[in-house]
Amino acid sequence: MASRFKSIAIMANPHESAALDSVEAVVSHLLKAGIDVSVSAKLPAPAEPAAHAQHDDYKLAAAADLVIAVGGDGTVLYAARHAAPHAVPVLGINRGRLGFLADIRPDDIAASLDAVLAGKFTSEKRMLLDAEIFSDGKATSKGIAVNDIVIKRNEPARMLEYQTTVNDCYVNSHGGDGFVAATPTGSTAYALSAGGPIIEPGMDAIVMAPICPHTLSDRPIVISGESTVDVELLNNHGALAEVSGDGVVIGELGVGDRLRIVVAKERIELIHPPGYDYYEVLRNKLYWGRDTRDRRKLQD
Repeated sequence: MASRFKSIAIMANPHESAALDSVEAVVSHLLKAGIDVSVSAKLPAPAEPAAHAQHDDYKLAAAADLVIAVGGDGTVLYAARHAAPHAVPVLGINRGRLGFLADIRPDDIAASLDAVLAGKFTSEKRMLLDAEIFSDGKATSKGIAVNDIVIKRNEPARMLEYQTTVNDCYVNSHGGDGFVAATPTGSTAYALSAGGPIIEPGMDAIVMAPICPHTLSDRPIVISGESTVDVELLNNHGALAEVSGDGVVIGELGVGDRLRIVVAKERIELIHPPGYDYYEVLRNKLYWGRDTRDRRKLQD
């Protein structure tokens, strides 16, 4: 059976030597398999310029059947934001630390790629979040996120005061360091550090989690993915609050401005090699069932 993936684009962290080494291995393996390969222009030029094409990242996914992200989860998130608008799936090779999303180990690159090219893989579609900032009733900036939309204070010694509503129903007025709205994918990221629950990735749900709330009873909640979340800045002591999506700045909120968060129309398809098990990933990455008092033993 012919491979579904005839044209593959590769993105990676250009500042990580380990990731660059793996890019070379991936490119070499794919070219030998007869795959049309394109590589991010941010990466070093190939020794043989005719071996594969290099394009700007915003063009890569549009012409590909698959995007391979080489690096940590941040690289996968970056690739996913570029791939989702074109309905192109993403496969992650882990050269980072945690690897919740990048699940191919360096030693398994050749075998995993062969399996994926042969159609032996699992795939899943995960929701994203759209965020839009309104000032004086007019949209000023917007962004998309695979993991989360975050509001953070710019004044480190001051408390951020904001109000949340869901489907135009008042939820609460909050005080603290900020706010996280997370997808199920992002429930194991910043929202987890803020005390939020882990949500199975296939669910349509949004986690609303205050960051370091001033009131201990202000707890994270989970709402339907069909909901519309509005966050209005009430007081930031004259400073603006920063809004980011997956760590990328979207814009700033002033007093009276509003941030609207909804589930995006696009979905991102993640490709996994044979044997992928979400709960095994959780056990391994969160050290469930293991003694974590001496991490050196776990790393040996």
